[in-house]
Amino acid sequence: MRKLTYYVASTIDGFIAAEDGSVDFFPVGGDHGPAITAQYPETLPSKVREALGIDNENNTFDTVLMGRKTHDFGVRTGTTSPYSHLRQYVVSTTMTESPDPGLELIGSDVLGKVRALKAETRGLGIWLCGGGELASHLLPEIDQIMLKLYPIVLGAGRPLFGHGPAFPDPLRFRVTSSRVFTDGVAFIKYSKHY
Repeated sequence: MRKLTYYVASTIDGFIAAEDGSVDFFPVGGDHGPAITAQYPETLPSKVREALGIDNENNTFDTVLMGRKTHDFGVRTGTTSPYSHLRQYVVSTTMTESPDPGLELIGSDVLGKVRALKAETRGLGIWLCGGGELASHLLPEIDQIMLKLYPIVLGAGRPLFGHGPAFPDPLRFRVTSSRVFTDGVAFIKYSKHY
């Protein structure tokens, strides 16, 4: 069975973006970027991969799932297909047609679609790249969380897990690996604790 991994950057107070959706407060550079990119090259947008000359095979993911706001961020940077090297799904109840032939829209039964993707017998993992609202609704299906934790306090913004449904019992995860880079970024992997 394929795993659903929520791989995202966050501030230490739990925000993945400013209230307006911007992420330019996350510093670029430092030693964390090259190390994480070497291990997960498929998590870079296609245009960035092209500019950097990265044409590696996908190591961990072959499918990406994103909410409409996350996709809109890519549109603002000039592309309707941000991860053309992956199978791309955009979850939206407001988009009526896909803006790109390389994107498939999911308008309803998101959990059902994710369960079907996870049940596929072939392929790599499924990357949930955002956003927090979608992550909160998919939390029961998230197998792993890979968190780039930046030493920043934002104070307000879009939370890591949005404002989704409450669960009768806390969902527990365990740390499977962690590394703190000299630039202060911590990369922490969590797996669901069954």
